[in-house]
Amino acid sequence: MSLKNFLADKVYHLIFVLLTASFAAVLLAVLGVGIYAAVFVPLLFLAGEAAALTLEFLRKRAFYNELLRNLEKLDKKYLISEMLDEPSFCEGKLLCECVKTACKAMNDEIAGYRHASQEYREYIETWVHEVKTPISSSKLMIENNKNEVTLSLNEELTKIENYVEQALFYSRSNHVEKDYVIKTTTLKALVGSALKKYSAALIEGRIRVETSALDKTVYTDLKWTDFIIGQILMNSVKYRSGEPEIKIYGLQNQNSVTLMIADNGVGIPKKDLGRVFEKGFTGENGRTSAKSTGIGLYLCKKLCDKLNLGISIASTEGKGTLVSIVFPKSNMFE
Repeated sequence: MSLKNFLADKVYHLIFVLLTASFAAVLLAVLGVGIYAAVFVPLLFLAGEAAALTLEFLRKRAFYNELLRNLEKLDKKYLISEMLDEPSFCEGKLLCECVKTACKAMNDEIAGYRHASQEYREYIETWVHEVKTPISSSKLMIENNKNEVTLSLNEELTKIENYVEQALFYSRSNHVEKDYVIKTTTLKALVGSALKKYSAALIEGRIRVETSALDKTVYTDLKWTDFIIGQILMNSVKYRSGEPEIKIYGLQNQNSVTLMIADNGVGIPKKDLGRVFEKGFTGENGRTSAKSTGIGLYLCKKLCDKLNLGISIASTEGKGTLVSIVFPKSNMFE
């Protein structure tokens, strides 16, 4: 709070004070009390007003400046009511009461939305687990009755299974910190688990997979990382072309280990490459080559950020795509 702003707010008060002092000076002069008295009395009045305004300014400036400093420090601005010390002046007390009432109402509203969000997340998780049963049963029936039609159905079921898994991990993605365990593992174990999980889709897509240099130790959560690798593999299946192949290998760096997943698919247009991690962005390939939700890579990026992993994509349209996942080096388990 600046003096200029304070005086601007008091402009009408100052005008009336000056007019009153001027009127008193003129009146005293007319009454013949003497020039010194006619000047001294209004000046004394003005000095008293100046002192009162100075005291008011200092009290309000201290309160409002402290309020602004506390607000600046807070990450969650709606908690400002907890930082307020009630001042001695009336309008400050009224402000405190209004802020505290508004913050309480907003906190109650937020609590309601959190509860509703929690219930919805629990419903989605329950639904996902329930729907996996008929999917698995359908796949088992197809396995026992293989023909051209059932194999096509199996491919569609694999897509459904992937979308269902996306829904599950999407519902949990905002609460990764409550559901992860960092363990020592190897790139070979992570990649092997993902390849086994999506082996049917890879076989049906006639995709040749080549792995090398995966004997690198990393520290991560197995479940979430398995999902990330799986989404990348499914993208390679979805956007395959010609004689599809995927090369998976590891690189040992000074402070990290990088998992490289390269395919020779349709690639990503240059104009789309910078937006592939955006939520809901499908790009040219998603609109023309295959139906895409625009959620897979978004989730990969979000989960990598939560797990402190790096992820990047390089691609040349018509030649293929290279995805890099960087695992920071850690000795916390050593």
